[in-house]
Amino acid sequence: MKSLHLAGSDDLERLLPMVASFEAERQRVPDEALLTAALTPLLEGAPQGAAWLIGPRKAPVGYVVVSFGWSLESGGMTGMIDQIYIRPAVRSRGMGSEALFQLTQALRQGGITALQMEVDRDDEHLQRFCRRARLQERGATLMRCAL
Repeated sequence: MKSLHLAGSDDLERLLPMVASFEAERQRVPDEALLTAALTPLLEGAPQGAAWLIGPRKAPVGYVVVSFGWSLESGGMTGMIDQIYIRPAVRSRGMGSEALFQLTQALRQGGITALQMEVDRDDEHLQRFCRRARLQERGATLMRCAL
């Protein structure tokens, strides 16, 4: 069963409520204009990243957004999971794991050499999810400067 679908411009209205829920779960006030501006280029095919719907295309239960970059250490193009979200009512049913499995297969076939994701140190549930998906801790601290 294919539970992962590349999102396009006509999927914005399906994605925005889920992205807003993701933000709200993290105690952040969703800014619809900012989210729309960030998602639209990806949905229109910008090479910097992509978004996928998880579950049925017409009634998705989640999404995953990946941004792409270059890494000398990894030998080429890499992917960074920016966000992965499953609606709370259907979590822990394996849909996220299945979607991540399909995603890694597709990215590998597309020439992506590594996939990574930032995980809070105190989010044990997400850490277990990542380990099941074969993402490994690197022992590094991701640091950031907003520009």
